[in-house]
Amino acid sequence: MIISHKHRYVFVELRRTGSTAIRGELRELYDGAPILHKHATYTEFRRQASQDEQTYFVFSGIRNPLDDAVSRYFKLKTDHKQRFSDPSLRQRRRRPLNNVLDRRMFNYLRRTDATFSNFFLHFYHLPYHTWASLSHDTFDHLIRFERIGEDFDAALRKIGIAPARPLPAMNRAGQRSRDFEDYYSPKAIQRVPRAMGSYRARWGYEFPTAWELEPPTSLDWMGYRAFSAVAQLYWRVLRPRT
Repeated sequence: MIISHKHRYVFVELRRTGSTAIRGELRELYDGAPILHKHATYTEFRRQASQDEQTYFVFSGIRNPLDDAVSRYFKLKTDHKQRFSDPSLRQRRRRPLNNVLDRRMFNYLRRTDATFSNFFLHFYHLPYHTWASLSHDTFDHLIRFERIGEDFDAALRKIGIAPARPLPAMNRAGQRSRDFEDYYSPKAIQRVPRAMGSYRARWGYEFPTAWELEPPTSLDWMGYRAFSAVAQLYWRVLRPRT
């Protein structure tokens, strides 16, 4: 998480939404400083923030879950920056459940060399969820990964800062050369509405037109809301204690 008392903003870093590039830019050019830890939630910030700090401009990123799954696959498959194989890096990460799942995924890919679609079918059964559900809908601005440069500039202007330069690209996963939809097999596509349909609709993302998929059903929404409630309990109460 990044804070600037000079410009009165807080940037909340959601995984795989371009937060590394934004974090670096805010620190280098816009008087940002680290606070708490990199992927701290806004709920954690509010617990220790002053009343004045709780009035700061808040922004964060969001990403199409279909694209995020492909990015996660390639980061795991290429052992991006050795973060999944280096024990010292694993120990410094502050997401116990995510670390366990990342390790399972990493070992699965090392063992099987699975394609993305097989990886997706193996791991994406429950409704897709991130801690964006905690408070992203209350933030002053969301940066969509698909238009990260222009949305970042828009955030700066809302804060009252003139952008100094285009946002540099950083932290890209290797070996990825196509748009995300090209990695989904027909069988994986059929899993998408149940696994990701509700999250996608919640944050305003459409299915690729060529897939001709139906919107999530009422049962899909029920499953998403139930899983979201459990996940929010973890993010609000259990995760800070670990």
